[in-house]
Amino acid sequence: MSARTTAPTSRTSVRPRRTALLGAAVTTLALLAVAGCSASADTSSGAATPSTASGSASEGTAADHLTATDPWIKAAESGMTAAFAVLHNDGDQDVTVVGATSDLSPVQIHEMATDDSGAMVMREKEGGLTIPAGGEHALEPGGDHLMLMELSSPVEPGAEYEVTLELSDGSTLVVTAPARTFAGAKEDYDEGHEGHDMSHDG
Repeated sequence: MSARTTAPTSRTSVRPRRTALLGAAVTTLALLAVAGCSASADTSSGAATPSTASGSASEGTAADHLTATDPWIKAAESGMTAAFAVLHNDGDQDVTVVGATSDLSPVQIHEMATDDSGAMVMREKEGGLTIPAGGEHALEPGGDHLMLMELSSPVEPGAEYEVTLELSDGSTLVVTAPARTFAGAKEDYDEGHEGHDMSHDG
């Protein structure tokens, strides 16, 4: 009788221990899985943050800070003519205009200078035009201007024409300039181009 009583007691005491061990193992695995997911989420979150900050740090192009006021172009039937404007730079860095294009003609950046004989002549400006940070630079008759070298068609008074400014960072600014007539002094073009009738105000 005592042997029968002892055997059931022994079997009954083993089953709860196995159940408890299995439960503990399942709980541990579940906790490890949750911890792994949490670590993965933290890593993903950390990797995304620098990308967002980098995108918001962009300051745009030089063209974003450059505007042209009072643009205009001298009306002409043929030959050469010029375009003018006041260029404003509202950025915190200098902006340099290194070239210009137009469907009307090849374009050069010109300046007025004194030649060896003391006469005022037009010539291509080396290094382009620099508009200082927070400042402005005038393209005007008798000073720096954009020279349209060989018109492919007449520039009619009252019509509007586009000139594209090319900036040193590769960006561009399209300026729409109305044509107007005006009278002024006759000036010569340097380096063997004297005699072109290029009138400027003043």
